[in-house]
Amino acid sequence: MSIVKKLHSRNFFIANLVILGIVIGFALAFMFRANPSSNSASLPVVKAETPSMIADSDTEASIASAESVQNAFRNIAKTVLPAVVEVDVVEGGQKTQQQQQQTPQFPFNFFFGPDTPSPDQYQPQEGLGSGVIVRRSGKTIYVLTNNHVAGNASKITVKLSDGREFDGTLVGTDDRKDVALIKFETNDTDITIAKLGDSSKLQVGDWAIALGSPFGYVSSVTAGIVSALGRTGGPDGNINDFIQTDAAINKGNSGGALVNIRGEVVGLNTWIASPTGGSVGLGFAIPINNIKGTIDDFITNGAVKYGWLGVSLSNITEDKASAKELGLDGKKGALIGHIFLGGPADKAGILPGDFITAVDGKAVQSADDLVRVVGDIKAGATAKFELVRRGTPMTVSAKVDLRNNTVASNNANIFPGVTVISLKSDSVDQKQIPSGVRGVLVVDVLAKSPSATMGLRTGDIITKINGKSVNDLKDFYDTLAKEAGKKLVFTINRDGQNIETLAYVGK
Repeated sequence: MSIVKKLHSRNFFIANLVILGIVIGFALAFMFRANPSSNSASLPVVKAETPSMIADSDTEASIASAESVQNAFRNIAKTVLPAVVEVDVVEGGQKTQQQQQQTPQFPFNFFFGPDTPSPDQYQPQEGLGSGVIVRRSGKTIYVLTNNHVAGNASKITVKLSDGREFDGTLVGTDDRKDVALIKFETNDTDITIAKLGDSSKLQVGDWAIALGSPFGYVSSVTAGIVSALGRTGGPDGNINDFIQTDAAINKGNSGGALVNIRGEVVGLNTWIASPTGGSVGLGFAIPINNIKGTIDDFITNGAVKYGWLGVSLSNITEDKASAKELGLDGKKGALIGHIFLGGPADKAGILPGDFITAVDGKAVQSADDLVRVVGDIKAGATAKFELVRRGTPMTVSAKVDLRNNTVASNNANIFPGVTVISLKSDSVDQKQIPSGVRGVLVVDVLAKSPSATMGLRTGDIITKINGKSVNDLKDFYDTLAKEAGKKLVFTINRDGQNIETLAYVGK
């Protein structure tokens, strides 16, 4: 059959009619959809508009109140963010596997994760944190941050919220409070300085606003409340009491500002408690009052000048049985476990076993609290220490010295150098205590201390001091105080055998 005949065939004609019908059908459907009035059975068209809200006076007042809080947050962002910076650091000389980008690349890495770097892919460790501009002196701008952010940095870059970048220099660090101060130089006159508030005025339930650069997202603001005050137990032996907040704090927020509703810096964001590494509403900030004097020390001396009492504190009062034997159960304060011979406490007559409850009228809540309070006393100043000595309250005056790390780490001068607890402690296996034996259990002996030279060991039970019976912790410290300065000999029970230690002659 020819092409012409095919084109004029019956099948071809029918196919064309079908196609034409489909086209006409689509055209009619479009016309009726565009003109719904042509079909009386069609549904009415209703535009998706928000209905006008008719508010009564109480509702209007609530909205106005909410807007006032919103304006307060806006003001904080406007006035404080310019004083909060991103701190980028490189720790030279320390090698680590090359870090991958935080955000996986689409599409492959999005589903399967980044490729594992080979062991030979190394670079200097890079870190990210935040900081707060706290002072200016001429062309020098000072930025407060955490020690764990900038303490080991070989290169520091400070990035302002408006994008300006400056090379930073480390001024001073302190690992006990986990704070550091860095500086940069500029002729710019529009550098914003943060206003420092009074963290002692904070109350649980107050607004708390965190500012910083979490995960590198510069100038981020999150809000919450003060969840708790006076939290202890920070990482790496941090001696601060902390402000707890539920404002979202994540990696990169460290060193950033925690501010109150007035935009005053009341804390330095430092760490989070999280099972996942992300914010779960448990953020912790160092109270700014703990740091104000540190800023001055950094600028003046390049380091913190801690006051030193010459004592080593003990946490045995956290054990219920031990606290009860000492008459200290339920009491707040700090127990003196050891003293440094010839140190300020020794000269003032403070003894091992004394329980300090206040310094210059300010109550001491814990061992860390006492460390902070004494550390902030200027060297050469005299402070009054309220204490309980075996049930008797008294006050002792001591002249605080400048802390010397070399002296403070010399165990040869620390007395007695042994830590003991009650034999009735829940942590003691009563099956291991010989029948009828009374005394105190040795749980720690400091190397090179007098107790170490006498031959005491962990697990020994001290039953006598210079032949005088020791029935419990109160007896131990009472007898030790009376026999101090004399030749000391401990009678101990070791593995069921009663033996005497070597003698120690006080200096």
